[in-house]
Amino acid sequence: MTDIIIANNNEADASAAFTRQSVVFDDIYSENTIINYKRARVRQHVLQRLAPGSSILELNSGTGEDAIFFAREGHRVHATDISTGMQQILRQKSEPYRDRISIEICSFTQLDQLKNKGSFDYIFSNFGGLNCTGELEKVLLSFDALLKPGGKVTMVIIPGFCLWETLLLFRGKFKTAFRRFFSSKGRIAHIEGSYFKCYYYNPSFIINTLKKTFNVSGLEGLCTIVPPSYIEGFAEKHPKAYSFLKDKEDKWKTKWPWKYIGDYFIISLEKK
Repeated sequence: MTDIIIANNNEADASAAFTRQSVVFDDIYSENTIINYKRARVRQHVLQRLAPGSSILELNSGTGEDAIFFAREGHRVHATDISTGMQQILRQKSEPYRDRISIEICSFTQLDQLKNKGSFDYIFSNFGGLNCTGELEKVLLSFDALLKPGGKVTMVIIPGFCLWETLLLFRGKFKTAFRRFFSSKGRIAHIEGSYFKCYYYNPSFIINTLKKTFNVSGLEGLCTIVPPSYIEGFAEKHPKAYSFLKDKEDKWKTKWPWKYIGDYFIISLEKK
């Protein structure tokens, strides 16, 4: 197994948190209707941009749900993560796809130390994994060397404002409603007894950082009109309302202001 490379204490804390959660991660999230909706949206977005038989570098691959999906679609995935627990689960699950899925433990802030440097057709990071670093600029600037000419990137990032989260103010959840505000130095997140910082980034930060080498090819909001998945049971308790909101989000996901005010945004770029 690859030696663990972790750039700083915050990433070490995040690694410990997700390693503890790895044994229950799939059980917790696999039956959540809104999480399944989010996964389907992200995958649809990526599949529209993937050429047949592409090589994908996945960052913060977790337990491998996306890696296995893309392997089934005929792509080759190099799945990276800093959580040993997540990688252990991924290794077990990906055994039937060992000819299409390779695994390496590495921090996304130290991609220059990858043993498998590609080059790749695509870089993919899902569900806010990149929000676990305060050095996103460093991560972004490493992409150019890892991608083939015309290579593409898709990231799912947590922004600095979420409409649904702010509306929790009216339910008296002040801490949650304002947790993304005034958070330039990061806010503390808590998972399985471990604490680490989460940093919020808006699309403009990514676009401006990569504007010399990448063009934006897609931007859409995720859970802008559909509630965030942490509002547990919404889809199950209110199926008609959920269906209505889902239809509206699917229609307006790329429109202003919806693409900017979700729980996440999906951004894709193409190397010049």
